[in-house]
Amino acid sequence: MTDNGHPLTVDVRHRLGQFELNASLTLPATGVTALFGPSGSGKTSLLRLIAGLDRPDHGSIRIGPDVLVDDRCWIPPHRRHLGVVFQEARLFPHYRVRGNLTYGMPRHMEQRLQPLSELLGLTGLLDRLPATLSGGEARRVAIGRALLSDPRLLLLDEPLTGLDGNRRTDLLVYLRRVASELSIPILHISHDPDELATVADHLVLLEDGRVRAQGPLDDLLMRFELTSALGGFNALSVLRGRVQGHDEAYGLSRVTLADGQALTVPRVSAAVGADIRLKVPVRDVALARRRHLELSYRNQLTAIIEDIVALPGQEAVVEVRLRIGDQPLRARLTRKSSDELALARGQTVVALIRTVAFP
Repeated sequence: MTDNGHPLTVDVRHRLGQFELNASLTLPATGVTALFGPSGSGKTSLLRLIAGLDRPDHGSIRIGPDVLVDDRCWIPPHRRHLGVVFQEARLFPHYRVRGNLTYGMPRHMEQRLQPLSELLGLTGLLDRLPATLSGGEARRVAIGRALLSDPRLLLLDEPLTGLDGNRRTDLLVYLRRVASELSIPILHISHDPDELATVADHLVLLEDGRVRAQGPLDDLLMRFELTSALGGFNALSVLRGRVQGHDEAYGLSRVTLADGQALTVPRVSAAVGADIRLKVPVRDVALARRRHLELSYRNQLTAIIEDIVALPGQEAVVEVRLRIGDQPLRARLTRKSSDELALARGQTVVALIRTVAFP
């Protein structure tokens, strides 16, 4: 794949009827950036401007030094070298999967067809017609076709919409593989916080056509002033770790965090040695001053308290912002519990996480 190595910078103004998009943002040159916001916030409008399907009234869009559009220049969509996947797969019904994958594929990408088909789990589907595919399979073909065009940026507009639980989970697994194994930046639009927390490294929060905040996902999840705007993100933390082994007898897996501490979680499908993300619901984190052996909480992690804040409209509750190595973790408890434990900033505590807490 093309190693772009340059960030995408956007600074545009565009009016659509009564709605005005006035957005300025920078996407990192690697990883997955989630574009998140309520319906009508301008997510798809912004994607269409980046893809070249619409032209902004004013402003510019650049990938590194290359101008895609400004007040004097406009590069048409087919010359932007971007891959775009919409909510619908939009496959050619008279082409088999192989033909859909290779449509528009440059010759130098021919050697990538087999490994990319394996990466996306498509090797057994190459001779099938689109009408015989499930919704998740069709989306994977659409993603593969976009990647085989050798894009310097992949744009995903709600690619999991309409899929049931199992198919959504399967496609998220494939998206994580693409993000980790291919050196191509991805902009992923979704209204589902759980979905984005699974795949995103960075987050752009869009409100009423404007960028409210942007930065690493972990950092934004810890920003107290964004609590209401983050919606469902407000209910979880994300921990990154590596699978160390599986306990088949009990249906469990052991995951080691970057600082060496370990977690026991319900059996994951990832292989030993694979890097994974663990979503931790904030309601499933308790705190203690020391470790306890006679508890059902088998996950007991040493953590440092970074902050203790009151929640608006919840007089009885406080949120405790923790740090485990270089990773953030959040817990909520009653203000009374916090006072009785004499919790304070800079204090070392034990974060208790139920094994069954992990989705």
